[in-house]
Amino acid sequence: MGSTNPLRGRYRTRLRAARANWPPVRSSVSNQHVSAEATLGTTGIAKRGADAAESRAANKIWWDADADDYHATHGTFLGKADFVWCPEGLREETVGFLGETAGRRVLEVGCGSAPCARWLAARGAHVTALDISGGMLRHAREHNEETGIAVPLVQASADQLPFADASFDAACSAFGAVPFVADSGVVMAEVARVLRPGAPWVFAVTHPMRWIFPDDPGPNGLTVTQSYFDRTPYVEVDDAGRATYVEHHRTLGDYVRQLHAAGLELIDLVEPEWPAGHTRNWGQWSPLRGRLFPGTAIFRTRRTP
Repeated sequence: MGSTNPLRGRYRTRLRAARANWPPVRSSVSNQHVSAEATLGTTGIAKRGADAAESRAANKIWWDADADDYHATHGTFLGKADFVWCPEGLREETVGFLGETAGRRVLEVGCGSAPCARWLAARGAHVTALDISGGMLRHAREHNEETGIAVPLVQASADQLPFADASFDAACSAFGAVPFVADSGVVMAEVARVLRPGAPWVFAVTHPMRWIFPDDPGPNGLTVTQSYFDRTPYVEVDDAGRATYVEHHRTLGDYVRQLHAAGLELIDLVEPEWPAGHTRNWGQWSPLRGRLFPGTAIFRTRRTP
């Protein structure tokens, strides 16, 4: 299937987050995931739901299978100790969304190879980096050794955080975890649980309006082909019907309601504009589309005091 689907799989090319966390894209312009699909036996797309257990299992095996190719393609751009929020190029060093982190305990959710966590640690934060994928955490361990910045790594799912209540002073996620769990409201509740009162939780995701367009950085990516209100997840399967990749869609309103229900206060919703002179395509992100509509939504929130 690799390059045949023009619609979803947007987080595949994800800067993994940006951080190593970035939106993967399945489109006619990319075949970078063929190896992972061959390894997993992916043969098609299923128009159906995917519960929490299936979503966890699918994305664990997907990112394990794609980790090496992902870093071969994006490793130089991502760096090993840098904090990039999105394909538009916003860096924490410039925007300071997390505020002062030196001396504070910070959790990175969906860390990938953890360049954001190492950037924070190099500036005095006590960071814990979490990801569901052992393949991604293998790269994180290697980069810990190469940089000499020893960030603790935890393998777990974002909707099952293995930490005590009120144990962190801040939490962040740059394109990690949130779109891959069956219920992102559970992630919001879990993050709120482990944060101390007043602590920031900042996370970046593909802007929900992008769901309605094909994942194509060119002119074909400017025409609406799917309903914004269709929350059926994007599910890839093998011949036996087992999910090999799952990605979930939520509207902006869905996120706002989930944050409120979790006891989190929305401070700002940042929709980065495409910067002048930025010519890099990243999957479905491109200068053409970026000049017309947002590709990223960054939610700046905090646990209510």
